[in-house]
Amino acid sequence: MLDVRVLDLSTEIAGPYCGRLLRDAGAQVLKVEPPEGDPLRRWTASEGPLPSGADGALFQYLNGGKRSLALDLEAAAGREQLLSLAADADLVLESFGPGEMARLGLDHATLARANPALSLVSISPFGGDGPWARRPATEWTLQAATGAMARRGLPERGPVGIGGRVGEWVAGAYASFGAICAWLSARRTGRGQHVDLSTFETMLQCGTQYHDLNGQFQGTPLSQFVDTPSLEPARDGWVGFATVTAQQWQDFCVMIGQPELAENKKYHHTDGRMQDLDFIHGLIRSWTREHSVDEIVSLATALRIPVAPVGNGESVRRMDHFVARGVFEPHPGGFVQPRVPYRLERPVASASGPQPAPRLDEHAGARFPARSGGSICEDASPFPFDGLRVLDLTAFWAGPFLTEHLAMMGADVVKVESVQRPDGMRFVNAMRNKTFWECGSIFHGANCDKRDITLRLDSEEGRDLFLRLVDRADVLVENFSVRVLANLGIDPADLRRRNPRLIVIRMPSWGLDGPWWDRVGFAMNVEQACGLAWLSGYEDLPMIVNVCDPIGGLHAFVALAIALEQRRATGEGQLIEVPLVETGLCMAAEQVIEHSAYGRTLLREGNHGPHAAPQGIFCCRGENEWLALAVATEVQWRALATVLGEPEWTRSPELESHAGRRAARRELEAHLARELASRDRDDLVRALNAAGVPAQELVNAHFVMPNPQLEHRGFYQELDHPFVGRRRYPVLPMRFSAFGPALHRSPPPTLGQHNDEVLGGELGLDAAEREALRERKIIGDRPAWR
Repeated sequence: MLDVRVLDLSTEIAGPYCGRLLRDAGAQVLKVEPPEGDPLRRWTASEGPLPSGADGALFQYLNGGKRSLALDLEAAAGREQLLSLAADADLVLESFGPGEMARLGLDHATLARANPALSLVSISPFGGDGPWARRPATEWTLQAATGAMARRGLPERGPVGIGGRVGEWVAGAYASFGAICAWLSARRTGRGQHVDLSTFETMLQCGTQYHDLNGQFQGTPLSQFVDTPSLEPARDGWVGFATVTAQQWQDFCVMIGQPELAENKKYHHTDGRMQDLDFIHGLIRSWTREHSVDEIVSLATALRIPVAPVGNGESVRRMDHFVARGVFEPHPGGFVQPRVPYRLERPVASASGPQPAPRLDEHAGARFPARSGGSICEDASPFPFDGLRVLDLTAFWAGPFLTEHLAMMGADVVKVESVQRPDGMRFVNAMRNKTFWECGSIFHGANCDKRDITLRLDSEEGRDLFLRLVDRADVLVENFSVRVLANLGIDPADLRRRNPRLIVIRMPSWGLDGPWWDRVGFAMNVEQACGLAWLSGYEDLPMIVNVCDPIGGLHAFVALAIALEQRRATGEGQLIEVPLVETGLCMAAEQVIEHSAYGRTLLREGNHGPHAAPQGIFCCRGENEWLALAVATEVQWRALATVLGEPEWTRSPELESHAGRRAARRELEAHLARELASRDRDDLVRALNAAGVPAQELVNAHFVMPNPQLEHRGFYQELDHPFVGRRRYPVLPMRFSAFGPALHRSPPPTLGQHNDEVLGGELGLDAAEREALRERKIIGDRPAWR
């Protein structure tokens, strides 16, 4: 468990979710609230009033197991009490906004005088400094700034956003990474630091599939797009597919009775299907509408086509796989919640099931016990995983995302591929040239700072070399389908008998057991099943979100941190299971919580949403001059009306409340569409932002740069790659004051680039032995078919 003491000053979703992840990992979390309490206490998406004195179910989920202390930080006495608490804390989480901690006299420099080892984690829309730092924003307008929003949807219907405030959940998960790294660093050096997280940057990192890199590689704009096949209507609901490979598409065509589609090479790639979308959808849906979800899932599973039933807040609780695995647990507040999304062989001692959330100021006067000083190596590397050896068998995105983050924090990551089966992401969004396998943008985005070797693991020689690497490793990570390791003759239990200190992380889509354990599944299927897709898209067409892979990596990081702490105490490693679908269920937790607490199934609303009204995407003067707008407060509503010149339709008294604007959201959308159609978009965005209204132009995801905020914060770092030249790569969506922004040490590796260094320099194979392995394609530096 993590022996961490956390002062949680944050409100809403992101900070409290970070605090929850730390609490689940064993931390003591003291929630410091304003006298009126966290505003989320009064929130329910059901739009009905809460009973007097009751806290909303989402608040209870995010804050279960914490203690609550109310402090007025505007008063000197409140600030003095906080500084006293900080003397025995390890971390402070806050989401006040840029400059607010300094205004209160509680910036990191001040906190560090009370406790030099204390780290401060700040969460804000754009980060704590830079030209956009104080720009008004909501999660909705941040979607527009990342380029994700302009990419989504059908050209004839206009862009459509993502529902469920997913970006805030992502920011919370990312903040836990920053918090744990800062805490571990302080334990090494005795010095805490300021971790300044930008929600905008987290959404760029997790929600765009490295589109900026792809734009650098391709040089063309990114068009609107929907995956096909994806979420399709069945006779009794919705079913989701993900035909990632050509073989899966061909098998899908056979399943729906259209084998001739598979023969047309134009349709082997989703871009080709997008060109004839109405035709393709007609063929698919004429078949799916004639069959039940269960029939389709059964047939697709037999054909090894990635498939999932589409879940929502009501149906996920009944899905046989989740029932068999005991994924949902009763909360003391009278609702159901997803459990911790990882399994450890040695569970955290404090993880005894869901705990009640505290009442406001329930723990007045609480403080942490005084901490005795520990041994500190003043000249130790500040990077928390310096010296950690990671053997990386992962592919695609979730696993590589985790291991790249470990590498940025100092770990030595050795990626293992084979010339027979390189990482499949090498071929996705790749430049079309003779060495295309070295030019895939998603592979480049998720694999910096690693060394790369190739080993044919289904051969005796390759497997023996792999086992010698296992003997030297601290951590092994894999995200194959469950059956793959067994088919290769590799048993994780045997690996740990060879190396008792080894921590093995397995990241299957559905988990190691349960009715779906052997199903093929990608992140798209995970989002279909867990409910994330249910809340996103047009009202009549759900759409995937594309965040589950990195989210899985971030939750796996928390589990690894726990296992490393347990190994530090016991000397023993363990097996960790991180099913991608269970991390997705945590991101979609509000749906099952809302249904079980209040009996309401949350529904897609297109570009509307329960958190702001009006909210939408509007076309201004010119072609495709789209603007995202979100009015979250009454002050913002009046400011919007003023910027627009107080038109008659803004003057109704009913519109002075959020509830009134929500009730009139469709009428407001129509009025705004007419009002904004004749206005210059960029001028309007400037005027609205100056008035305090969240508004953002929709940018093309391939052309996010140049961006003054990203440039100021150093979000991108230029690296030289032997096949694609000098390119900019995203680093982390947070700035560590002790590390600096330039965290990449090397570009993504070429296939087998470090065979000689690792197999020769570390395992002792001489040049003749390595050459013999190359001749038999046990190792190599090009795909076997090239």
